[in-house]
Amino acid sequence: MKQNNKFIEGEKVILNTTGETVTINKFSYVANMKKYSYTLKEKPSFYFEEEISKQ
Repeated sequence: MKQNNKFIEGEKVILNTTGETVTINKFSYVANMKKYSYTLKEKPSFYFEEEISKQ
């Protein structure tokens, strides 16, 4: 099955709330919400695609 997530593991992205550059640690699909969540190496929480953007 093809994945439609915007970001891959190890990719540097910008956290929209703070503007800082962070690294994607891992991602998973949340089926009941029909969207991907991402954990970041620098922040001990999860974020959805709309909360992060490409550099």
